Amino acid sequence: MNEVLTWILDTVRHVEPLVRLLILLVGMFCETSILVGLVVPGDTIVLVSSTAIDGWPQYLGTLAAVIVGSLAGESVGFALGRWFGPHLRASWVGRRIGAKNWNRAENYLARRGGIAVFISRFLPVLHALIPLTVGTSPMTYRRFMRWTAPACIVWALAYVSVGWLAAGSYRRLADQLHGAGFLFAGIIVVFLVAVLVIKKVVEKREAQHMGAVERDAVTGLDDDRNDHRNDNGAR
Repeated sequence: MNEVLTWILDTVRHVEPLVRLLILLVGMFCETSILVGLVVPGDTIVLVSSTAIDGWPQYLGTLAAVIVGSLAGESVGFALGRWFGPHLRASWVGRRIGAKNWNRAENYLARRGGIAVFISRFLPVLHALIPLTVGTSPMTYRRFMRWTAPACIVWALAYVSVGWLAAGSYRRLADQLHGAGFLFAGIIVVFLVAVLVIKKVVEKREAQHMGAVERDAVTGLDDDRNDHRNDNGAR
Protein backbone atom coordinates (compact mmCIF):
# COMPACT_ATOMS: atom_id res chain seq x y z
CA MET A 1 0.00 0.00 0.00
CA ASN A 2 2.86 2.38 0.83
CA GLU A 3 4.31 2.14 -2.67
CA VAL A 4 1.01 2.99 -4.38
CA LEU A 5 0.22 5.82 -1.99
CA THR A 6 3.72 7.26 -2.31
CA TRP A 7 3.35 7.27 -6.10
CA ILE A 8 -0.01 9.04 -5.92
CA LEU A 9 1.21 11.69 -3.46
CA ASP A 10 4.42 12.26 -5.41
CA THR A 11 2.44 12.68 -8.64
CA VAL A 12 0.39 15.45 -7.06
CA ARG A 13 3.46 17.01 -5.46
CA HIS A 14 5.39 17.10 -8.73
CA VAL A 15 2.88 19.57 -10.15
CA GLU A 16 4.44 23.04 -9.98
CA PRO A 17 3.20 24.82 -6.81
CA LEU A 18 1.99 27.88 -8.74
CA VAL A 19 0.15 25.70 -11.24
CA ARG A 20 -1.38 23.73 -8.39
CA LEU A 21 -2.54 26.92 -6.67
CA LEU A 22 -3.99 28.24 -9.92
CA ILE A 23 -5.93 25.03 -10.48
CA LEU A 24 -7.16 25.21 -6.90
CA LEU A 25 -8.17 28.87 -7.25
CA VAL A 26 -10.09 28.25 -10.48
CA GLY A 27 -11.64 25.06 -9.11
CA MET A 28 -12.98 26.79 -5.99
CA PHE A 29 -14.19 29.74 -8.07
CA CYS A 30 -16.19 27.46 -10.34
CA GLU A 31 -17.41 25.32 -7.44
CA THR A 32 -19.06 28.29 -5.71
CA SER A 33 -20.19 30.38 -8.68
CA ILE A 34 -21.54 28.24 -11.50
CA LEU A 35 -22.86 25.16 -9.68
CA VAL A 36 -19.82 22.98 -10.46
CA GLY A 37 -19.90 22.00 -6.77
CA LEU A 38 -23.01 19.97 -7.47
CA VAL A 39 -20.90 17.71 -9.71
CA VAL A 40 -17.33 17.93 -8.41
CA PRO A 41 -17.24 18.63 -4.65
CA GLY A 42 -14.75 21.29 -3.63
CA ASP A 43 -13.63 19.21 -0.66
CA THR A 44 -12.15 16.63 -3.04
CA ILE A 45 -10.18 19.29 -4.91
CA VAL A 46 -8.86 20.83 -1.70
CA LEU A 47 -7.93 17.57 0.05
CA VAL A 48 -6.01 16.26 -2.98
CA SER A 49 -4.16 19.54 -3.49
CA SER A 50 -3.36 19.89 0.22
CA THR A 51 -1.49 16.57 0.26
CA ALA A 52 1.23 18.24 -1.82
CA ILE A 53 1.93 21.06 0.65
CA ASP A 54 5.60 21.36 1.57
CA GLY A 55 6.10 23.81 4.42
CA TRP A 56 4.28 26.78 5.88
CA PRO A 57 4.57 29.10 2.85
CA GLN A 58 2.74 26.57 0.66
CA TYR A 59 0.22 25.96 3.45
CA LEU A 60 -0.60 29.66 3.66
CA GLY A 61 -0.64 29.93 -0.14
CA THR A 62 -3.08 27.03 -0.38
CA LEU A 63 -5.31 28.57 2.28
CA ALA A 64 -5.28 31.88 0.44
CA ALA A 65 -6.13 30.21 -2.90
CA VAL A 66 -9.08 28.34 -1.39
CA ILE A 67 -10.45 31.38 0.44
CA VAL A 68 -9.96 33.86 -2.42
CA GLY A 69 -11.35 31.39 -4.98
CA SER A 70 -14.38 30.67 -2.80
CA LEU A 71 -15.16 34.33 -2.10
CA ALA A 72 -14.67 35.32 -5.74
CA GLY A 73 -16.96 32.50 -6.83
CA GLU A 74 -19.61 33.37 -4.28
CA SER A 75 -19.43 37.01 -5.34
CA VAL A 76 -20.07 36.02 -8.94
CA GLY A 77 -22.86 33.68 -7.79
CA PHE A 78 -24.43 36.60 -5.91
CA ALA A 79 -24.18 38.80 -9.04
CA LEU A 80 -25.66 36.08 -11.26
CA GLY A 81 -28.56 35.73 -8.85
CA ARG A 82 -29.08 39.50 -8.78
CA TRP A 83 -29.07 39.85 -12.56
CA PHE A 84 -30.32 36.52 -13.89
CA GLY A 85 -31.89 34.71 -10.92
CA PRO A 86 -35.30 33.82 -12.38
CA HIS A 87 -33.76 32.96 -15.76
CA LEU A 88 -31.21 30.63 -14.14
CA ARG A 89 -33.91 28.86 -12.20
CA ALA A 90 -35.99 28.41 -15.35
CA SER A 91 -33.01 27.20 -17.40
CA TRP A 92 -32.23 23.56 -18.15
CA VAL A 93 -29.68 23.44 -15.32
CA GLY A 94 -32.11 25.10 -12.92
CA ARG A 95 -34.80 22.57 -13.76
CA ARG A 96 -32.33 19.71 -13.27
CA ILE A 97 -31.55 21.02 -9.79
CA GLY A 98 -35.26 20.84 -9.05
CA ALA A 99 -37.84 23.21 -7.59
CA LYS A 100 -37.59 21.42 -4.23
CA ASN A 101 -33.93 22.38 -3.78
CA TRP A 102 -34.49 25.95 -4.92
CA ASN A 103 -37.43 26.28 -2.52
CA ARG A 104 -35.37 24.86 0.36
CA ALA A 105 -32.67 27.45 -0.27
CA GLU A 106 -35.20 30.31 -0.48
CA ASN A 107 -37.08 29.20 2.61
CA TYR A 108 -33.91 28.70 4.61
CA LEU A 109 -32.61 32.14 3.71
CA ALA A 110 -35.98 33.75 4.47
CA ARG A 111 -36.13 32.20 7.92
CA ARG A 112 -32.49 32.35 9.00
CA GLY A 113 -31.00 35.27 7.08
CA GLY A 114 -27.23 35.57 7.56
CA ILE A 115 -27.04 32.42 9.67
CA ALA A 116 -28.29 30.46 6.64
CA VAL A 117 -25.45 31.91 4.57
CA PHE A 118 -22.86 30.79 7.14
CA ILE A 119 -24.24 27.31 7.79
CA SER A 120 -25.01 26.52 4.14
CA ARG A 121 -21.28 26.61 3.32
CA PHE A 122 -21.04 23.27 5.12
CA LEU A 123 -24.17 21.63 3.68
CA PRO A 124 -24.44 19.72 0.38
CA VAL A 125 -26.42 21.30 -2.48
CA LEU A 126 -27.32 24.37 -0.41
CA HIS A 127 -23.76 25.68 -0.49
CA ALA A 128 -23.99 25.92 -4.28
CA LEU A 129 -27.48 27.48 -4.33
CA ILE A 130 -27.34 30.02 -1.51
CA PRO A 131 -25.12 32.62 -3.27
CA LEU A 132 -27.52 32.66 -6.24
CA THR A 133 -30.52 32.72 -3.91
CA VAL A 134 -29.09 35.60 -1.86
CA GLY A 135 -28.66 37.52 -5.11
CA THR A 136 -32.42 37.38 -5.68
CA SER A 137 -33.20 38.47 -2.10
CA PRO A 138 -33.10 41.91 -0.39
CA MET A 139 -29.84 40.97 1.40
CA THR A 140 -27.03 43.36 0.52
CA TYR A 141 -23.68 42.18 -0.85
CA ARG A 142 -21.91 43.68 2.17
CA ARG A 143 -24.03 41.67 4.60
CA PHE A 144 -23.63 38.54 2.47
CA MET A 145 -19.83 38.90 2.67
CA ARG A 146 -19.95 39.43 6.44
CA TRP A 147 -21.53 36.00 6.83
CA THR A 148 -19.91 33.99 4.05
CA ALA A 149 -16.28 35.11 4.55
CA PRO A 150 -15.92 33.57 8.06
CA ALA A 151 -17.58 30.37 6.82
CA CYS A 152 -15.14 30.11 3.90
CA ILE A 153 -12.18 30.65 6.24
CA VAL A 154 -13.33 27.96 8.69
CA TRP A 155 -14.03 25.53 5.83
CA ALA A 156 -10.64 26.17 4.22
CA LEU A 157 -8.73 25.81 7.50
CA ALA A 158 -10.36 22.44 8.20
CA TYR A 159 -9.82 20.80 4.79
CA VAL A 160 -6.36 22.22 4.03
CA SER A 161 -5.06 21.37 7.50
CA VAL A 162 -6.31 17.78 7.39
CA GLY A 163 -4.88 17.16 3.91
CA TRP A 164 -1.48 18.53 4.97
CA LEU A 165 -1.51 16.66 8.28
CA ALA A 166 -2.41 13.32 6.70
CA ALA A 167 0.19 13.50 3.92
CA GLY A 168 2.88 14.94 6.20
CA SER A 169 2.39 12.21 8.79
CA TYR A 170 2.59 9.55 6.10
CA ARG A 171 5.80 10.93 4.58
CA ARG A 172 7.52 11.07 7.98
CA LEU A 173 6.63 7.47 8.80
CA ALA A 174 6.60 5.75 5.39
CA ASP A 175 10.20 4.48 5.65
CA GLN A 176 9.82 3.37 9.27
CA LEU A 177 6.30 1.97 9.44
CA HIS A 178 4.98 -0.58 6.96
CA GLY A 179 1.37 0.40 7.72
CA ALA A 180 1.91 4.16 7.33
CA GLY A 181 -0.55 4.15 4.44
CA PHE A 182 -3.28 3.03 6.80
CA LEU A 183 -2.47 5.98 9.06
CA PHE A 184 -2.97 8.34 6.11
CA ALA A 185 -6.24 6.66 5.16
CA GLY A 186 -7.36 6.63 8.79
CA ILE A 187 -6.88 10.38 9.23
CA ILE A 188 -8.82 11.13 6.04
CA VAL A 189 -11.61 8.65 6.84
CA VAL A 190 -12.04 9.85 10.44
CA PHE A 191 -12.20 13.44 9.23
CA LEU A 192 -14.72 12.69 6.48
CA VAL A 193 -16.89 10.62 8.82
CA ALA A 194 -16.81 13.43 11.39
CA VAL A 195 -17.77 15.94 8.69
CA LEU A 196 -20.61 13.69 7.51
CA VAL A 197 -21.96 13.27 11.04
CA ILE A 198 -21.78 17.00 11.72
CA LYS A 199 -23.54 17.75 8.43
CA LYS A 200 -26.32 15.29 9.24
CA VAL A 201 -26.80 16.74 12.73
CA VAL A 202 -26.83 20.33 11.46
CA GLU A 203 -29.12 19.43 8.55
CA LYS A 204 -31.55 17.72 10.92
CA ARG A 205 -31.58 20.68 13.30
CA GLU A 206 -32.01 23.19 10.47
CA ALA A 207 -34.58 21.18 8.49
CA GLN A 208 -37.46 22.93 10.23
CA HIS A 209 -36.31 26.20 8.66
CA MET A 210 -36.24 24.79 5.13
CA GLY A 211 -39.94 23.93 4.83
CA ALA A 212 -42.74 26.13 3.58
CA VAL A 213 -42.41 29.65 4.90
CA GLU A 214 -45.38 31.18 6.67
CA ARG A 215 -46.11 34.84 6.04
CA ASP A 216 -44.43 36.01 9.24
CA ALA A 217 -41.37 33.86 8.63
CA VAL A 218 -39.98 36.29 6.08
CA THR A 219 -39.15 38.65 8.92
CA GLY A 220 -35.82 36.82 9.02
CA LEU A 221 -34.77 39.19 6.23
CA ASP A 222 -35.87 42.41 7.95
CA ASP A 223 -32.28 43.25 8.88
CA ASP A 224 -31.24 42.70 5.29
CA ARG A 225 -33.90 45.12 4.04
CA ASN A 226 -32.78 47.67 6.62
CA ASP A 227 -29.18 47.26 5.48
CA HIS A 228 -30.32 47.76 1.89
CA ARG A 229 -32.17 50.98 2.80
CA ASN A 230 -29.19 52.20 4.84
CA ASP A 231 -26.83 51.52 1.93
CA ASN A 232 -29.11 53.48 -0.41
CA GLY A 233 -29.30 56.31 2.11
CA ALA A 234 -25.53 56.44 2.39
CA ARG A 235 -25.31 57.02 -1.33
